[in-house]
Amino acid sequence: MPAEAQRRPLPSSSTRPNALTGLLANRQASTPIPPSLQAKMAAFANRTHSSSILESATNALESSTLGPPAHPNLHTANSYPPPRPRLTGLAARRTKVAFSLKDIDPSIVPTPSGGAAGAGLGAGRPSLAQDPPRRPNPANLASPFSNFSKIVDPSGALNFNGKAVLHAAGVNFQNGASFNINMEQLQLNEELGKGNYGTVKKVLHKPTNVAMAMKEIRLELDDAKLNAIIMELDILHRAVAPEIVEFYGAFFIESCVYYCMEYMDAGSLDKLQGAGVPEDVLGRIAGSMVRGLKFLKDDLQIIHRDVKPTNVLVNKKGEIKLCDFGVSGQLEKSLAKTNIGCQSYMAPERIKGESQNNLGTYTVSSDVWSLGLSIIEIGLGQYPYPPETYSNVFAQLTAIVHGDPPELPDDKYSEEARDWVVRCLAKKPEDRASYSELLEHPFLQRDAERQDVDMVGWVEKALEHREQRLAKEREAAMSPNTIPTLTSAPPEAQ
Repeated sequence: MPAEAQRRPLPSSSTRPNALTGLLANRQASTPIPPSLQAKMAAFANRTHSSSILESATNALESSTLGPPAHPNLHTANSYPPPRPRLTGLAARRTKVAFSLKDIDPSIVPTPSGGAAGAGLGAGRPSLAQDPPRRPNPANLASPFSNFSKIVDPSGALNFNGKAVLHAAGVNFQNGASFNINMEQLQLNEELGKGNYGTVKKVLHKPTNVAMAMKEIRLELDDAKLNAIIMELDILHRAVAPEIVEFYGAFFIESCVYYCMEYMDAGSLDKLQGAGVPEDVLGRIAGSMVRGLKFLKDDLQIIHRDVKPTNVLVNKKGEIKLCDFGVSGQLEKSLAKTNIGCQSYMAPERIKGESQNNLGTYTVSSDVWSLGLSIIEIGLGQYPYPPETYSNVFAQLTAIVHGDPPELPDDKYSEEARDWVVRCLAKKPEDRASYSELLEHPFLQRDAERQDVDMVGWVEKALEHREQRLAKEREAAMSPNTIPTLTSAPPEAQ
């Protein structure tokens, strides 16, 4: 270091304006700076140092205005537009005015109607409008669990909009009817059947020693299934007729609905096929089905919508009764509004409506078609359309819509019985007979006059034939060289 530099006194802290001034002083020996430029740089340094506190406070204020207002009805003045980074030099000169029409009048900003915003995503973002922010509609945010809480109250009772209230001790209906039954009164026996609807078991009601069929349906968060439960309960407790299964009560425990019905000890008609059905027995079955369907229509304004042999039950007394009203529908001027039911027994107009994506209306004559098809199946002992349609739904539906309707064989049944079925299976719904006309037909008029129809004997014979068939099937299942055979009914109907 030169001696001149060593002898130069160091400035005191009181005379040193800041670090930048000292840096300029130290650099004078090596790089001369004009006095005017030194003065400007020193002034800039002083201005920056003195405004640091104010700038930090300003930044804190600006950052605080970016959050949501403290009150939904208050908007801070600086909350919009958001502060932009401070630019200096040429960048500041090049910056243009950045605003749009929404900066002048935020009310012109359109409400999102599609995409993620339309789906409610990003709903927490600050609103650009001057109106107070709107709260989301609770109905749009409802989950299936919130729907579940609407029908199950804190006490554990299941409430179907006041129509029926199910609890562990029974069920109370809106019309004042009450059925008290609970699980402690029941002795569980064998399982009778299982399907998409749930499980059916045979139970014994211990206080009365009465055998019952108990259907167990697990409560699911699905409107269609909830509607099916209340529909069937509503029909069962109001449908008091010899051709409808008797209802004993229902209860609700541990997210399951249980309802108890009359136990029909011979099972459903689809399990009694193959033993042969004489014409007098077929007439008694047809008459019972028509009277049951007519009762639903005339007295309850209900269309069954799922008429098939599976839903016709028999007991060892020879009584024939309808069951399974979960997909039944309320009539509106003799028209039902939805297409539900087994496709194998659908009327042509229903199939056409579905193929055209038109779930339009259809009259009770659609049930008349299903009735006629069921009677032919019971008489033949198998589904009436060709076997190649059993495993091919498209071929099956094509045969129903475009093929000739099936008939009863003329070598086993009279012309009256065959004509009765023809009246049911007219392709055009307006050409089909009504329930009253079917009851007045000579085929059923003769049945009404008969007093000696041996229904009990026929049921015994049919049950014996069923046991023999099941035994052969068990033997065949144990054989390693078993060739599968076609079933007597389409897979959908079993």
